[in-house]
Amino acid sequence: MKRKLTIVLLGAFTGVSAAQAQYPDKVVRWIVTMPPGGANDILARPLAQRLSESMGQQVIVDNRGGAGGTIGADAAAKAPPDGYTLVLLTVAHAIAASLYTRLNYDLARDFAPVTLLAVSASVLVVPPSLPVKSVKELIALARARPGELNYSSSGNGTPPHLAAELFSYMTGAKMTHVPYKGGGPSMVALLGGEVALSFASLPPAMPQIRAGKLTPLAVASPQRAPAMPNLPTISEAGVPGYEAEIWYGLSVPAGTSKDIIARLNAEMLKVLRLPAVAQQLDHSGFQARPGSPDQYGALKRREIDKWAKVIAAARIRAD
Repeated sequence: MKRKLTIVLLGAFTGVSAAQAQYPDKVVRWIVTMPPGGANDILARPLAQRLSESMGQQVIVDNRGGAGGTIGADAAAKAPPDGYTLVLLTVAHAIAASLYTRLNYDLARDFAPVTLLAVSASVLVVPPSLPVKSVKELIALARARPGELNYSSSGNGTPPHLAAELFSYMTGAKMTHVPYKGGGPSMVALLGGEVALSFASLPPAMPQIRAGKLTPLAVASPQRAPAMPNLPTISEAGVPGYEAEIWYGLSVPAGTSKDIIARLNAEMLKVLRLPAVAQQLDHSGFQARPGSPDQYGALKRREIDKWAKVIAAARIRAD
């Protein structure tokens, strides 16, 4: 009897090891919580292709946009924790944790971190027609005309909106928010003269800057963006301590095994360290930031706390 039990247990452990060794043995779905064409999609698609090659199994991007990224996050939180559903979480989700009073998931509880993928700067841009050439000049103009300068964003509570609110909070420059249904319409409004400025994501803003259609004043990241090394940070340009960096991280549903998380982390770090990938990300306005699950988890907790304070101070609510 004891011998039979030993054989059964050995068979069970062997089966588990074999299943883990074979992972992944079917298509892996990567949920991107924003529509195609934006910064999230620009980042995820080339990484998914490289991850497919590295893991020997297809990784497909599944765009689930809506409600500031919370619809896609909710779908990912409810997926089986088997390693076959990945999700791209961003600073938008750290903002949503305080912005929405009723979410069907908990950002800290329902997701296991795999790795931080990359960061990108928000860039403070104005049309050439606005008579300012620096952050200090913009602050002076906004203070002289409180509430008259309009700024666009990709929606209420999105990173561009909160970046502007943080700017107003730290400078006393009162400006009026005009939300649009995504980064594309927000950019169109700025180019069309409907608004005076925007804190746009750098990847989609760079072509307009290079074409001379927008004037960049500064980047919102803590360090200068490698893609635009001559452009100062907002902190350098007159608002010490200002920081509103956009981050993008890879997560899986909570309960996913540590072995699978370790495998995904190792594979993604290998992809992010490829010179061709780093060059592609730099050209698009991203900076690769691979790291451990613990490092990414700690960042996510800090960001939830940081944006909760800004949202409370600005009295913003999305529902």
